Amino acid sequence: MTDTPSSGLAARLAAQHAPLRQASLCLLLREGEILLARKKRGFGVGKWNGAGGKPEPGESIELTAIRETQEELGVTPRDLRRVATLDFFFPQTPEYAGWDQQVCVFVGEAWAGEPTESEEMAPRWFPLDAIPLAEMWPDDVHWLPLILAGKRLHAHFLYESPDVISEWAIYEGVV
Repeated sequence: MTDTPSSGLAARLAAQHAPLRQASLCLLLREGEILLARKKRGFGVGKWNGAGGKPEPGESIELTAIRETQEELGVTPRDLRRVATLDFFFPQTPEYAGWDQQVCVFVGEAWAGEPTESEEMAPRWFPLDAIPLAEMWPDDVHWLPLILAGKRLHAHFLYESPDVISEWAIYEGVV
């Protein structure tokens, strides 16, 4: 856990006046396993991740997590718990315009349906001790083990590029 953001991250946090664009992330768990899916197109293509995306107008972020999981994995999660808020900041260049976002992470252990491949995602169950962190977003190694250990957290990540984090801060016990 980092207590105080360093200069670059602190400057981005101080300069952030408008709320970040929100997105959801839903992780499903069953007896010692996590459901991840390889992204087949769009943002994050080739990476393993949970289901998620941006809310539709008027939609709550929890309903977004449910809808995106239905669309991407063919299952309807029930009794989701919000376990983390992740703030992502990318380089302030035209190439990365609009990438900054706040991701609300939900975990569920109950759902209806069987995970099914979609045009966007190819799901697979992984043992909790064999999560493919090297094939996921580089921030996942910092926060995913914490939430799988039952922690709740709020984190900030400053990216240099889509595959390199320059700074981060994680605060446990707050979402």
